[in-house]
Amino acid sequence: MHLIFIEYFNIKEIINLISHLSLIKIFNTMKKTLSLAVLMMCLVFVSVNVVSAQKALEPKPSPMALIKANLDGAYVSVTYSQPHRKDRTIFGELVPFGKIWRLGANEATQLTTTSDVQFGDKTLKAGTYTVFCVPEKDQWTFVFNTVLGQWGTYQYDASKDVLKVMVKTAATTDLWEPFTMKFEKPDGKKTNLVVMWENTMVSVPVMAK
Repeated sequence: MHLIFIEYFNIKEIINLISHLSLIKIFNTMKKTLSLAVLMMCLVFVSVNVVSAQKALEPKPSPMALIKANLDGAYVSVTYSQPHRKDRTIFGELVPFGKIWRLGANEATQLTTTSDVQFGDKTLKAGTYTVFCVPEKDQWTFVFNTVLGQWGTYQYDASKDVLKVMVKTAATTDLWEPFTMKFEKPDGKKTNLVVMWENTMVSVPVMAK
């Protein structure tokens, strides 16, 4: 009777031990699987961030540019994007004559002046403006608009225009690949805002009031 109980007890212990070992094995397997899953998730996360960082470092097709001028204490700055010609005919085709244009690419060009200035033959009050343009073959019309943060001309509202200035165009001997804007070296309160692309140039007198 005792022998049978001992044998039964031993068998039960063995079964329990086997069950315990099986649970440990299952647990260890689950830990390995979970660790592998976590590792894979980390690798995916790192890969995504590396790709994002690489894309961020890639040069943009129309990079942002900033130009500034100090006109005897009046500070004028222009932020714009620089598209490239890329063997395309620009004015009259890519940029149609007679239609409102963002004066660059991507976000519309933006101008800020800390003081009132004379832009061309008209007065522009101190402030920040979106600058559009209507190009023609012989002249451009610069349009100053109070709605900021516009993408292209999709939300252009002519009722928000505050100033329009017409300027004659000139032909250049050099072929300008990137759309380029610059301020000439100031002469006291005066400078010229020069815009160049392809074989076309416009120069607008800017003077602090």
